[in-house]
Amino acid sequence: MKSWPTPFVPAVPGLGEPLRLHDTSRGEVVPVDPGDVARVYVCGITPYDATHLGHAATYVTFDLVVRALRDAGHRVEYVQNVTDVDDPLLERAHRDGRDWRELATSEIDLFREDMTALGVLPPDRFLGVVESMDDIARDVCRLVDSGAAYRVPVPDGEGAGDDVYLDLARCPGFGAVSHWSRERMSEVFPTRGGDPDRPGKRDPLDPLLWRGARPEEPSWEDPVLGAGRPGWHIECTAISLTHLGHPVDITGGGTDLVFPHHEMSAVQGNALTGEDVFSRLYVHQAMVGFEGEKMSKSRGNLVLVSRLRADGVDPMAIRLLLLAQHYRTEWDHTDALLDEAQARLDRWREALSTNGGVDATGTVAAVRAALADDLSTARALSAVDEWCERTMAGESEDPGAPGLLARTLDALLGVRL
Repeated sequence: MKSWPTPFVPAVPGLGEPLRLHDTSRGEVVPVDPGDVARVYVCGITPYDATHLGHAATYVTFDLVVRALRDAGHRVEYVQNVTDVDDPLLERAHRDGRDWRELATSEIDLFREDMTALGVLPPDRFLGVVESMDDIARDVCRLVDSGAAYRVPVPDGEGAGDDVYLDLARCPGFGAVSHWSRERMSEVFPTRGGDPDRPGKRDPLDPLLWRGARPEEPSWEDPVLGAGRPGWHIECTAISLTHLGHPVDITGGGTDLVFPHHEMSAVQGNALTGEDVFSRLYVHQAMVGFEGEKMSKSRGNLVLVSRLRADGVDPMAIRLLLLAQHYRTEWDHTDALLDEAQARLDRWREALSTNGGVDATGTVAAVRAALADDLSTARALSAVDEWCERTMAGESEDPGAPGLLARTLDALLGVRL
């Protein structure tokens, strides 16, 4: 699948500090220690209504992760998937009377435009489920062959063939990502794509690996599994293992993916590899709300990046709006926050257009230190604000300072001025 254009990233003298991030599975901020190559996997969109500010917050956060790792001297291999066939996409296409493939294509195109406008670095591999079908089916077959998965016949009158489920009883590491109680898992599972009441399952929480063909649903023929399509979680397991190997250094996404998605993806990966660790760190972006509620398609309260852009909002103001929030803190979008971001952007542009300014080496170091400290972006913005205030006050004149700081903001924060 085609990604989006890679923006030019200017060089900044020196190296960034080693990155530290909050690992959900351990519940604490830990060093990221990937060696020369950092392997990053971030769960992508289901393309039926993209891109709202919650999406944008997630991909800007992991854009910062990639930038900070590269600034610290690591080479980064970054993979992101697209769930371009799944129940929510099919349901939206049916509701709107559209072909599901056309809907997916149009929303993926819009997502690319939004990411380009926001200055987000593209992943090295941007992969859809449809193009990864062989890899996914291969891994489902391996799970069946090992005894870690089992078949359940499709109910009479619903279709043909078998559904395939992972047998969690064969997976002793289940729960190691979220550390949720069984009660909490059972409460959330049916609201996030699970089917706990499916007759024939050995455990209500067993995740679907392969959905046997149903009438009027897309399906792919596999010589072992029969006609069908993948369950949700196995796509990320298979794509990650195929393109990054095992274990990856960072798996990322929104907090709504902690369970069941990342929990199931990990336990499936461990069942395939025989290892205990699928990903060294799990990093999660907090939810973004609007008017006191989580921003979601079902509530109809999405603030779309494309709509803001169409209304004339500068994409860099949108990016600064997102950077002003810490990625692990839930927040509500307001027009006032966007106005503050635009005012900050205007101040920065004014200060950086001067012929000289306060020496910027300390500000560059402060931005690097803030990013390395669990992406403390608000602290980084404050350091730049201080430099702008001192420069506009005419404290001193360093002709190279504005250029150095502008390159730093572009390279590390992704803010183009």
